[in-house]
Amino acid sequence: MNESTKLFKEEVLNGLRNNPKTLSSKYFYDDEGSRIFQEIMDMPEYYLPAAESEIIQTHSEAIAKRINRSQLDIIELGAGDGRKMVHFVQVLSQHIPDLSYFPLDISSGILKANEKLIRQEVPSVNFSGYAGDYFKTLHRLRQRTNPRLIVFAGSNIGNFRGERAVDFLKFIKNEMKAGDFFILGVDLKKNPKKILPAYNDAQGITKRFNLNLLTRINRELEGNFELKSFDHYATYHPITGAAESFLISLKAQKVTIGNELIEFKKDEVIQTEISQKYDRALLDELAKSAGISLDSWYTDSEGLFAWVLFGV
Repeated sequence: MNESTKLFKEEVLNGLRNNPKTLSSKYFYDDEGSRIFQEIMDMPEYYLPAAESEIIQTHSEAIAKRINRSQLDIIELGAGDGRKMVHFVQVLSQHIPDLSYFPLDISSGILKANEKLIRQEVPSVNFSGYAGDYFKTLHRLRQRTNPRLIVFAGSNIGNFRGERAVDFLKFIKNEMKAGDFFILGVDLKKNPKKILPAYNDAQGITKRFNLNLLTRINRELEGNFELKSFDHYATYHPITGAAESFLISLKAQKVTIGNELIEFKKDEVIQTEISQKYDRALLDELAKSAGISLDSWYTDSEGLFAWVLFGV
Protein backbone atom coordinates (compact mmCIF):
# COMPACT_ATOMS: atom_id res chain seq x y z
CA MET A 1 0.00 0.00 0.00
CA ASN A 2 1.55 3.32 -1.06
CA GLU A 3 1.64 6.44 1.13
CA SER A 4 -1.35 8.17 -0.48
CA THR A 5 -3.51 5.03 -0.06
CA LYS A 6 -2.38 4.71 3.56
CA LEU A 7 -3.40 8.32 4.21
CA PHE A 8 -6.72 7.78 2.43
CA LYS A 9 -7.44 4.73 4.61
CA GLU A 10 -6.37 6.47 7.81
CA GLU A 11 -8.58 9.50 7.14
CA VAL A 12 -11.57 7.37 6.09
CA LEU A 13 -11.38 5.21 9.21
CA ASN A 14 -10.87 8.19 11.52
CA GLY A 15 -13.85 9.93 9.93
CA LEU A 16 -16.12 6.89 10.23
CA ARG A 17 -15.16 6.48 13.90
CA ASN A 18 -16.36 10.04 14.58
CA ASN A 19 -19.76 10.86 15.99
CA PRO A 20 -21.27 12.02 13.70
CA LYS A 21 -19.46 10.06 11.00
CA THR A 22 -17.64 12.08 8.31
CA LEU A 23 -15.84 11.53 5.02
CA SER A 24 -13.66 14.22 3.46
CA SER A 25 -14.97 15.68 0.21
CA LYS A 26 -11.42 15.86 -1.15
CA TYR A 27 -11.69 12.12 -1.85
CA PHE A 28 -14.64 12.61 -4.21
CA TYR A 29 -12.28 13.28 -7.07
CA ASP A 30 -10.90 10.01 -8.36
CA ASP A 31 -11.17 9.70 -12.14
CA GLU A 32 -14.81 8.59 -11.99
CA GLY A 33 -15.69 11.24 -9.42
CA SER A 34 -14.10 13.91 -11.61
CA ARG A 35 -16.14 12.62 -14.57
CA ILE A 36 -19.40 12.78 -12.59
CA PHE A 37 -18.50 16.26 -11.39
CA GLN A 38 -18.34 17.36 -15.03
CA GLU A 39 -21.95 16.16 -15.29
CA ILE A 40 -22.81 18.25 -12.23
CA MET A 41 -21.25 21.32 -13.81
CA ASP A 42 -23.53 20.86 -16.83
CA MET A 43 -26.73 20.56 -14.73
CA PRO A 44 -29.26 23.39 -15.15
CA GLU A 45 -29.61 23.60 -11.35
CA TYR A 46 -25.87 24.07 -10.85
CA TYR A 47 -25.67 27.83 -11.37
CA LEU A 48 -22.03 28.21 -10.31
CA PRO A 49 -20.20 27.46 -13.61
CA ALA A 50 -22.33 29.90 -15.63
CA ALA A 51 -21.91 32.65 -13.03
CA GLU A 52 -18.16 32.10 -12.81
CA SER A 53 -17.87 31.89 -16.59
CA GLU A 54 -19.55 35.29 -16.86
CA ILE A 55 -16.98 36.74 -14.45
CA ILE A 56 -14.15 35.29 -16.54
CA GLN A 57 -15.63 36.56 -19.80
CA THR A 58 -16.40 40.00 -18.38
CA HIS A 59 -13.51 40.77 -16.03
CA SER A 60 -10.40 38.96 -17.36
CA GLU A 61 -9.16 42.12 -19.11
CA ALA A 62 -9.47 44.17 -15.93
CA ILE A 63 -7.68 41.51 -13.89
CA ALA A 64 -4.86 41.28 -16.46
CA LYS A 65 -4.38 45.06 -16.37
CA ARG A 66 -4.46 45.06 -12.57
CA ILE A 67 -1.74 42.39 -12.41
CA ASN A 68 0.37 44.19 -15.07
CA ARG A 69 3.43 41.90 -15.24
CA SER A 70 5.79 40.99 -18.09
CA GLN A 71 6.33 37.53 -16.56
CA LEU A 72 3.82 35.46 -14.64
CA ASP A 73 3.20 31.93 -13.41
CA ILE A 74 -0.49 31.03 -13.14
CA ILE A 75 -0.79 28.23 -10.58
CA GLU A 76 -4.29 26.79 -10.38
CA LEU A 77 -5.30 24.58 -7.45
CA GLY A 78 -7.84 21.86 -8.25
CA ALA A 79 -7.70 22.82 -11.91
CA GLY A 80 -9.96 20.20 -13.48
CA ASP A 81 -10.12 19.89 -17.27
CA GLY A 82 -9.26 23.51 -18.10
CA ARG A 83 -12.61 24.48 -19.66
CA LYS A 84 -13.14 27.11 -17.00
CA MET A 85 -9.72 28.75 -17.27
CA VAL A 86 -8.92 28.63 -20.97
CA HIS A 87 -10.41 32.08 -21.75
CA PHE A 88 -8.70 33.63 -18.73
CA VAL A 89 -5.34 32.18 -19.81
CA GLN A 90 -5.94 33.42 -23.37
CA VAL A 91 -6.61 36.97 -22.19
CA LEU A 92 -3.60 37.04 -19.87
CA SER A 93 -1.38 35.71 -22.67
CA GLN A 94 -2.26 38.83 -24.70
CA HIS A 95 -1.01 41.10 -21.90
CA ILE A 96 1.87 39.07 -20.44
CA PRO A 97 4.67 38.06 -22.85
CA ASP A 98 6.17 35.33 -20.64
CA LEU A 99 3.23 33.35 -19.28
CA SER A 100 3.30 29.86 -17.74
CA TYR A 101 0.32 27.80 -16.57
CA PHE A 102 0.67 25.15 -13.86
CA PRO A 103 -2.60 23.28 -13.16
CA LEU A 104 -2.57 21.15 -10.00
CA ASP A 105 -5.20 18.44 -9.61
CA ILE A 106 -5.55 15.19 -7.71
CA SER A 107 -6.61 13.39 -10.93
CA SER A 108 -3.91 12.70 -13.51
CA GLY A 109 -6.59 11.80 -16.03
CA ILE A 110 -8.31 15.18 -15.83
CA LEU A 111 -4.94 16.94 -16.20
CA LYS A 112 -4.41 15.20 -19.54
CA ALA A 113 -7.67 16.74 -20.78
CA ASN A 114 -6.54 20.09 -19.39
CA GLU A 115 -3.22 19.91 -21.22
CA LYS A 116 -4.85 18.97 -24.53
CA LEU A 117 -7.22 21.94 -24.33
CA ILE A 118 -4.66 24.55 -23.26
CA ARG A 119 -2.03 23.45 -25.80
CA GLN A 120 -4.67 23.60 -28.52
CA GLU A 121 -6.19 26.97 -27.57
CA VAL A 122 -3.18 28.83 -26.10
CA PRO A 123 -0.06 27.22 -27.66
CA SER A 124 2.17 30.16 -26.68
CA VAL A 125 1.74 29.43 -22.96
CA ASN A 126 4.24 27.22 -21.16
CA PHE A 127 2.31 24.30 -19.64
CA SER A 128 3.19 21.84 -16.90
CA GLY A 129 0.61 19.98 -14.81
CA TYR A 130 1.16 18.32 -11.42
CA ALA A 131 -1.02 15.43 -10.23
CA GLY A 132 -1.61 14.97 -6.51
CA ASP A 133 -2.84 16.81 -3.44
CA TYR A 134 -2.04 20.50 -4.03
CA PHE A 135 -0.97 20.88 -0.38
CA LYS A 136 1.94 18.63 -1.37
CA THR A 137 2.52 19.61 -5.03
CA LEU A 138 2.47 23.40 -4.69
CA HIS A 139 5.88 23.46 -2.98
CA ARG A 140 7.48 21.97 -6.13
CA LEU A 141 7.14 25.37 -7.77
CA ARG A 142 8.86 27.34 -5.01
CA GLN A 143 12.18 27.44 -6.86
CA ARG A 144 10.67 29.47 -9.71
CA THR A 145 11.40 33.19 -9.55
CA ASN A 146 8.59 34.57 -11.74
CA PRO A 147 5.80 36.53 -10.06
CA ARG A 148 2.86 34.24 -9.50
CA LEU A 149 -0.90 34.33 -9.60
CA ILE A 150 -2.33 31.49 -7.53
CA VAL A 151 -5.92 30.66 -8.50
CA PHE A 152 -8.40 28.74 -6.35
CA ALA A 153 -11.48 28.97 -8.54
CA GLY A 154 -14.88 27.36 -8.23
CA SER A 155 -16.31 27.44 -4.73
CA ASN A 156 -13.72 25.11 -3.21
CA ILE A 157 -12.94 27.44 -0.30
CA GLY A 158 -16.45 26.58 0.87
CA ASN A 159 -15.25 23.06 1.69
CA PHE A 160 -13.16 24.47 4.56
CA ARG A 161 -15.11 25.09 7.74
CA GLY A 162 -14.33 28.02 10.05
CA GLU A 163 -10.71 28.08 11.17
CA ARG A 164 -9.71 25.70 8.39
CA ALA A 165 -10.61 28.40 5.85
CA VAL A 166 -8.35 30.83 7.71
CA ASP A 167 -5.58 28.20 7.83
CA PHE A 168 -5.95 27.66 4.08
CA LEU A 169 -5.51 31.37 3.35
CA LYS A 170 -2.48 31.45 5.66
CA PHE A 171 -1.07 28.50 3.71
CA ILE A 172 -1.53 30.45 0.46
CA LYS A 173 0.00 33.60 1.96
CA ASN A 174 3.08 31.62 2.98
CA GLU A 175 3.51 30.53 -0.65
CA MET A 176 3.38 34.13 -1.93
CA LYS A 177 6.10 36.73 -2.31
CA ALA A 178 5.73 40.51 -2.50
CA GLY A 179 4.03 41.35 -5.78
CA ASP A 180 2.22 38.03 -6.08
CA PHE A 181 -1.56 37.76 -6.36
CA PHE A 182 -4.18 35.22 -5.37
CA ILE A 183 -7.65 34.77 -6.92
CA LEU A 184 -10.27 33.11 -4.75
CA GLY A 185 -13.61 31.97 -6.17
CA VAL A 186 -16.49 32.24 -3.70
CA ASP A 187 -20.14 31.31 -3.89
CA LEU A 188 -22.21 34.14 -2.46
CA LYS A 189 -25.19 33.97 -0.10
CA LYS A 190 -28.48 34.16 -2.00
CA ASN A 191 -32.05 32.83 -2.03
CA PRO A 192 -31.99 29.32 -0.49
CA LYS A 193 -34.31 28.12 -3.27
CA LYS A 194 -31.50 28.89 -5.73
CA ILE A 195 -28.83 27.10 -3.72
CA LEU A 196 -30.43 23.85 -2.54
CA PRO A 197 -31.27 22.28 -5.95
CA ALA A 198 -27.61 22.65 -6.93
CA TYR A 199 -26.80 20.05 -4.26
CA ASN A 200 -29.88 17.88 -4.61
CA ASP A 201 -30.80 17.72 -8.30
CA ALA A 202 -33.85 15.89 -9.65
CA GLN A 203 -31.74 13.66 -11.93
CA GLY A 204 -29.80 12.19 -9.00
CA ILE A 205 -26.35 13.19 -10.30
CA THR A 206 -25.21 14.60 -6.96
CA LYS A 207 -26.41 11.38 -5.34
CA ARG A 208 -24.22 9.34 -7.71
CA PHE A 209 -21.34 11.71 -6.99
CA ASN A 210 -21.61 11.11 -3.25
CA LEU A 211 -22.11 7.35 -3.58
CA ASN A 212 -19.05 7.11 -5.83
CA LEU A 213 -16.95 7.85 -2.75
CA LEU A 214 -18.19 4.57 -1.25
CA THR A 215 -17.37 2.81 -4.52
CA ARG A 216 -13.86 4.23 -4.33
CA ILE A 217 -13.47 2.99 -0.74
CA ASN A 218 -14.63 -0.47 -1.84
CA ARG A 219 -12.13 -0.53 -4.71
CA GLU A 220 -9.07 1.02 -3.09
CA LEU A 221 -9.45 0.09 0.59
CA GLU A 222 -11.09 -3.35 0.40
CA GLY A 223 -14.42 -2.00 1.61
CA ASN A 224 -17.77 -3.73 1.22
CA PHE A 225 -20.26 -0.84 1.24
CA GLU A 226 -23.58 -1.85 -0.29
CA LEU A 227 -24.54 1.27 -2.26
CA LYS A 228 -28.27 0.53 -2.36
CA SER A 229 -28.26 0.64 1.45
CA PHE A 230 -27.37 4.35 1.47
CA ASP A 231 -29.25 7.42 0.28
CA HIS A 232 -28.19 11.03 -0.30
CA TYR A 233 -29.54 14.11 1.49
CA ALA A 234 -28.60 17.80 1.15
CA THR A 235 -29.49 20.87 3.21
CA TYR A 236 -28.78 24.61 3.24
CA HIS A 237 -28.91 26.99 6.23
CA PRO A 238 -29.50 30.57 5.04
CA ILE A 239 -28.20 32.23 8.22
CA THR A 240 -24.89 30.41 8.56
CA GLY A 241 -24.53 30.07 4.76
CA ALA A 242 -23.61 26.38 5.00
CA ALA A 243 -24.79 23.88 2.38
CA GLU A 244 -24.16 20.31 3.58
CA SER A 245 -24.39 16.85 2.01
CA PHE A 246 -24.92 13.55 3.79
CA LEU A 247 -25.20 9.85 3.07
CA ILE A 248 -27.90 8.12 5.13
CA SER A 249 -27.76 4.49 6.19
CA LEU A 250 -31.12 2.98 5.24
CA LYS A 251 -30.78 0.11 7.70
CA ALA A 252 -28.72 -1.11 10.65
CA GLN A 253 -25.66 -2.62 9.02
CA LYS A 254 -21.99 -3.53 9.40
CA VAL A 255 -19.35 -2.53 6.88
CA THR A 256 -15.76 -3.71 6.75
CA ILE A 257 -12.82 -1.74 5.40
CA GLY A 258 -9.91 -4.14 5.28
CA ASN A 259 -9.91 -5.68 8.75
CA GLU A 260 -11.82 -2.80 10.35
CA LEU A 261 -15.51 -3.13 11.23
CA ILE A 262 -17.76 -0.07 11.08
CA GLU A 263 -21.31 -0.28 12.45
CA PHE A 264 -24.21 1.87 11.27
CA LYS A 265 -27.55 2.41 12.94
CA LYS A 266 -30.64 2.79 10.79
CA ASP A 267 -30.89 6.43 9.59
CA GLU A 268 -27.36 7.24 10.80
CA VAL A 269 -25.65 9.81 8.57
CA ILE A 270 -22.18 10.36 7.13
CA GLN A 271 -21.41 14.02 6.47
CA THR A 272 -19.61 14.11 3.11
CA GLU A 273 -19.44 17.79 2.24
CA ILE A 274 -19.88 21.33 3.46
CA SER A 275 -20.03 24.22 0.99
CA GLN A 276 -19.86 27.55 2.77
CA LYS A 277 -21.46 30.57 1.10
CA TYR A 278 -19.99 34.03 1.74
CA ASP A 279 -20.86 37.70 1.73
CA ARG A 280 -18.48 40.67 1.71
CA ALA A 281 -18.44 40.97 5.50
CA LEU A 282 -17.48 37.31 5.95
CA LEU A 283 -14.71 37.64 3.34
CA ASP A 284 -13.31 40.78 4.94
CA GLU A 285 -13.23 38.93 8.26
CA LEU A 286 -11.57 35.90 6.65
CA ALA A 287 -8.88 38.04 4.99
CA LYS A 288 -8.19 39.96 8.20
CA SER A 289 -7.84 36.74 10.21
CA ALA A 290 -5.38 35.33 7.64
CA GLY A 291 -3.36 38.55 7.36
CA ILE A 292 -3.89 38.85 3.61
CA SER A 293 -4.97 41.97 1.72
CA LEU A 294 -8.21 42.08 -0.29
CA ASP A 295 -7.28 43.99 -3.45
CA SER A 296 -10.38 43.93 -5.70
CA TRP A 297 -13.72 42.18 -6.17
CA TYR A 298 -15.46 40.92 -9.34
CA THR A 299 -18.99 39.48 -9.60
CA ASP A 300 -21.42 38.25 -12.24
CA SER A 301 -24.39 40.43 -13.18
CA GLU A 302 -26.76 38.67 -10.74
CA GLY A 303 -24.36 38.73 -7.80
CA LEU A 304 -24.39 34.93 -7.47
CA PHE A 305 -20.63 34.41 -7.43
CA ALA A 306 -17.40 36.39 -6.99
CA TRP A 307 -13.73 36.29 -7.87
CA VAL A 308 -11.75 38.04 -5.15
CA LEU A 309 -8.22 39.26 -5.88
CA PHE A 310 -5.82 39.30 -2.94
CA GLY A 311 -2.28 40.68 -2.82
CA VAL A 312 0.67 40.63 -0.47
